[in-house]
Amino acid sequence: MVFRTFNSYLKAAYHTEVGKICIDGGFTCPNRDGTKGVGGCIFCGERGAGEHLCAAMSVREQVEDYFRRPHRQKKFVAYFQNFTNTYASPDVLMRRYTDALIDPRIVALAIGTRPDCLGEDVLDVLSAIKERIDLWVELGLQTTNDDTARRIRRGYATEEYLRACERLRARGIPFAVHLMIGLPGEGTDELRTTVDTVARTHPFGVKLHGVYVMDGTDLQADYLAGRYTPIEKDAYIEAVIDTLLRLPPDTVILRLMSDCPPGRLVAPAWNTDKAEVHAEIRRRMAERGLTQGMLFTP
Repeated sequence: MVFRTFNSYLKAAYHTEVGKICIDGGFTCPNRDGTKGVGGCIFCGERGAGEHLCAAMSVREQVEDYFRRPHRQKKFVAYFQNFTNTYASPDVLMRRYTDALIDPRIVALAIGTRPDCLGEDVLDVLSAIKERIDLWVELGLQTTNDDTARRIRRGYATEEYLRACERLRARGIPFAVHLMIGLPGEGTDELRTTVDTVARTHPFGVKLHGVYVMDGTDLQADYLAGRYTPIEKDAYIEAVIDTLLRLPPDTVILRLMSDCPPGRLVAPAWNTDKAEVHAEIRRRMAERGLTQGMLFTP
């Protein structure tokens, strides 16, 4: 195995194929509601990362609706996906997380959030949930370059990420990190700095996202005005390989690239070639005798 896949991790942990239930928790974001900004990140649509989810249904209703349909998997991870899923009072968080755990087939809970929304009261809730079920937190970092962070309107400094890692590790809560390849103004050097910084925090998992231009976003305006050019497919493949070499060998690779919601992709066209990109990453690594972690220095 040239890198540690999410599927292999889940099968080893739960001894069967594990599915994922994506949930809209009904939250918003501090860089959308005016606390730290409005409009969200420049690549983000009105529904965040959950364009396909039903915001009109409660958490419990979404889980019940999911299990009404047939599934080949026997166990599942409930994933609070879009916006900032720790951005509410502790009572609200506890209620919504608990509402997701209504079926014994759910064996783990994953919570997508921002590093600056992990106060001690939130960590108390996460710690309590972790006593009941396997749990990890997914941090939307994207880059450690604060100039890029300002450009994409992330709304917090990288120092917040480093502090969040310390607080989560002190609580024994695993965390994964979302990284984006092809951000405006970034090249190989900026990406390597980000990856090396993240590698030193030794996350449980990493999700890699290629930057795509979705309609209705501010990034679309930049693209149409010639201010942003998406990364080419070959360059993306090579960037992913370089990233995998720099990450710890035991970090789980939760994703190699991201999917634009159907009918919303503006560019690049190759974003729809997911299976081909995955296969080419594996082929090139195997052909070159490369494996995850070869360039990682503890």
